[in-house]
Amino acid sequence: MNQLPVITLRHLMINGTKYIGMQFYASKIVHALIKTLDSPKWSPVHNMVYIANTPANLYSIFKTFKGSAWINCRYFYRNKPVFPHAQAADLSSLKEKMIGNKPACPAEYIALLETKHYSLNTAKTYTGLFSEFMHYFEGKPLNEIDETDIKKYMHKIVKDGKSLSHQNQVINAIKFYYEQVLDMPQRFYEIERPRKAQKLPSVLSEEETQKLIDVTINLKHKAILVTIYSCGLRLSELLNLKLTDIQSDRRLLLIRDGKGSKDRHTLLSETTLALLRKYYVAYKPKEYLFEGQDGGQYGSKSVQNIVKHSLRLANIKRPASTHTLRHSFATHLLENGTDLRYIQTLLGHSSPKTTEIYAHVSTKGLRDVVSPIEKLKISF
Repeated sequence: MNQLPVITLRHLMINGTKYIGMQFYASKIVHALIKTLDSPKWSPVHNMVYIANTPANLYSIFKTFKGSAWINCRYFYRNKPVFPHAQAADLSSLKEKMIGNKPACPAEYIALLETKHYSLNTAKTYTGLFSEFMHYFEGKPLNEIDETDIKKYMHKIVKDGKSLSHQNQVINAIKFYYEQVLDMPQRFYEIERPRKAQKLPSVLSEEETQKLIDVTINLKHKAILVTIYSCGLRLSELLNLKLTDIQSDRRLLLIRDGKGSKDRHTLLSETTLALLRKYYVAYKPKEYLFEGQDGGQYGSKSVQNIVKHSLRLANIKRPASTHTLRHSFATHLLENGTDLRYIQTLLGHSSPKTTEIYAHVSTKGLRDVVSPIEKLKISF
């Protein structure tokens, strides 16, 4: 059976006007039907046919190609990340920021971040980077900035020596405005993202993890380190833990609104549960598992300081953080024979490719490999 040709719809902005772009492989049937649409034109810049973006034209595309071609709308209809269960952040401080007598960032930009429940930290990053972008093109209307302009701007960012992570954040901040605030999904799909450096995560050995926990005398601090490591938690997940998330009868810990606003369960070992019971009796938290002196969520800086202090006491010189404990949890599970699929579930990874990085970190198999130097006679 012959497979139908595919036409992929794209949003285009040409001279400030919205158009429907159509990408497809050369086909006599498709070419003939394209000519029946309302005033089709060719864009050498975007390398595709386009027509005016109107409801009538969109309906006409589906009607014209019904039974003759598949219409791929993956890049045309929006698929915005929304965090409905996340706590709404107060972004009023961002609205008040000014550059001269002008707002540092468009009000509609901040309003959409607020509506979609982006965290305060992410909102600060996005608005700060977009403000720099606006300042760079000062005097030019935002809707007249095209792909070529943005590529030049990104080239400047690279020349300034900014990290790959920073470059990606800049692209995200720009795309948020054009694709979501201005309702132009995938407008800048031709902008190449920098390749992520394939760096292996830092992990502690089981011996180093033991030493790190042993030197932590404070009961609350020890409970925090043990919970992060034994449950494989992100820092934000630890801070958001509530007493009701401990399912002691099932030996499970419920992680609510993890990365990507997903809930999941992770391990709650007998050892960790016993330590948390002792901690609870001593500190009597009211709502969150770990609370500050005056109640409420424990501070992220405080947890980071606990890790730094314990690393110094344990005389562990190489760089490590709270996330190192999560990496160590995954690596130690793998080295002890746990299937990667289970580790993926426990960590809350959407893609198995993210979890597979631990296969490269694990040294269990490498330790069994004998170097060829052992077959030589070396005198010294």
